[in-house]
Amino acid sequence: MGGSESLTWGARIREQPFLFVAILAGVLLVFDLIAKLAGFEIPIIGGRTFGGQLTFGQFRGLVWNGLVVGLIFGLAGIGLSMTYSILNFANFSHGDLVTTGAFTGWGAALLVAGWGVTDAGYLLLVRPVSGANPNEIGASIVQAPLGILLGVIVAAVATVLVAVVIDRLVYRPMRDRGGIPLLIASIGAALALRYLIQLVYGGRSRGITAPIQGDNPEIFGLAFDPHEVSLVVVAVGLMLGMHFMLQRTKLGKAMRAMADNKDLALVTGIPTERVVTATWVIGGALAGVSGYLYVLERGTIEFNIGWFLLLFIFAAVILGGIGSIYGAIAGGFVIGFVHEMSLIWIPSDFNAAAAFVIMILVLLYRPQGIFGGVTTA
Repeated sequence: MGGSESLTWGARIREQPFLFVAILAGVLLVFDLIAKLAGFEIPIIGGRTFGGQLTFGQFRGLVWNGLVVGLIFGLAGIGLSMTYSILNFANFSHGDLVTTGAFTGWGAALLVAGWGVTDAGYLLLVRPVSGANPNEIGASIVQAPLGILLGVIVAAVATVLVAVVIDRLVYRPMRDRGGIPLLIASIGAALALRYLIQLVYGGRSRGITAPIQGDNPEIFGLAFDPHEVSLVVVAVGLMLGMHFMLQRTKLGKAMRAMADNKDLALVTGIPTERVVTATWVIGGALAGVSGYLYVLERGTIEFNIGWFLLLFIFAAVILGGIGSIYGAIAGGFVIGFVHEMSLIWIPSDFNAAAAFVIMILVLLYRPQGIFGGVTTA
């Protein structure tokens, strides 16, 4: 390392002392993780600093869980990032679009899986009744694969319809008034949609998916839940589809052009209103599917799951770089992995806070985010 580089790092540490502390803490955690995995103690420290024995199987499980959770955050974050980059406002109703997809999709899935078992009204409204529970209905990817697949489609379509209706009734008349009025309007739309969902579906938490019968398949000694594998396949497929659409299709190029410069896109003949509609269609579909997949992995559902997820979705989008779809995906992975890996050192009650702390630390060093400066392209 040259003298000029040493001076640069020294100046950076003086300007950002928290960066040095964060790097030092990260190095210590890595060494502690190695000690836990290797099963030996660090002589200088005199034992495992945070205590506990971590098997390699547990470590692989946490990595897998981080991937699964990160895919949910990233998939939902794509729509939120698109809305910001093209329409220039933070959509607080995005979380409740996630909830919309979860309930409508699982209503359809339960209807197919439980047809003839109990009343169709119960199935569509995802309401518990005596004598019918998810285990009896068999709402799992193994027992009712067609129902689960139909649920994905219904979640996407229903959420698209809701998103487009909200845009037509609320956002379109206010589009020329700037980002702040739209943001405030989105908060109102979020509250209205959330409590409409509570009115229709009820406010109680309930179990949805049936347990998988038999042992889960194992790869390299790690058991994989078929529901989680299905989530990974669908989420990765949708992300690859988004990449292809943005880079290879006329709509994707129009979206990138509008995200870069809306006025120039309008002058060059790009149908901006169609692009806006497409933004709501794609963003709504991805939000709905992410909510549906979240319940598939989690197994339970309630009317405010989208509001809970919205905090993590915003964290992923901000961490990745507001306005960047690829940043939203990368931010989702970071938040997901930190959310799960932090369980090695801290209780589960605080792992959500750990994810937000990492977001703050990254933004202190790189305020524009990981993919800052890169928009929808």
